[in-house]
Amino acid sequence: MNTRHTLSVLVENKPGVLTRVAGLFARRAFNIHSLAVGETEDPEISRITLVVDCAELPLEQVTKQLNKLVNVIKIVELDNETSVQRELLFVKVAANDSTRANVLQVVDLFRARVIDMVPDAVTIEITGTGSKNRAFLTALEPYGVKEIVQSGTVAIGRGARSLSERVSAELQLRRA
Repeated sequence: MNTRHTLSVLVENKPGVLTRVAGLFARRAFNIHSLAVGETEDPEISRITLVVDCAELPLEQVTKQLNKLVNVIKIVELDNETSVQRELLFVKVAANDSTRANVLQVVDLFRARVIDMVPDAVTIEITGTGSKNRAFLTALEPYGVKEIVQSGTVAIGRGARSLSERVSAELQLRRA
């Protein structure tokens, strides 16, 4: 049975690394549900956050293959209990004089934020879990969702420990 897995992959910040990481999943015919990449607090290290739907055993095999890639430093699977996970969503909603107040009530209810308003539409930003963002979209459907742009999931482990701090030392050893 397939389940959703969130992987945090720390890699050297070099050209082509993302292609090689994503290619491993593609060769295994895994659909990447979400992908987010960015520099960490160390500009030489990037964090790739992948959300994939797959069974446990094939994921373990891909993780082992990822670890063999030269530029991959560390891979951690993050679960909901030990991490904070969020997605960013921009939604453009039809809103005229008669519906704008109702749309703005939904925005307030979900603690979202209006980022642009024109006479016939409102663009809204919301950050939350996938389920919160889906509920927000459902609440806006009656008003006419015109466009959606969403980021991939970003995630970080809970607590004071930093994955990147441990990895910086390992990266220094590789360079020596």
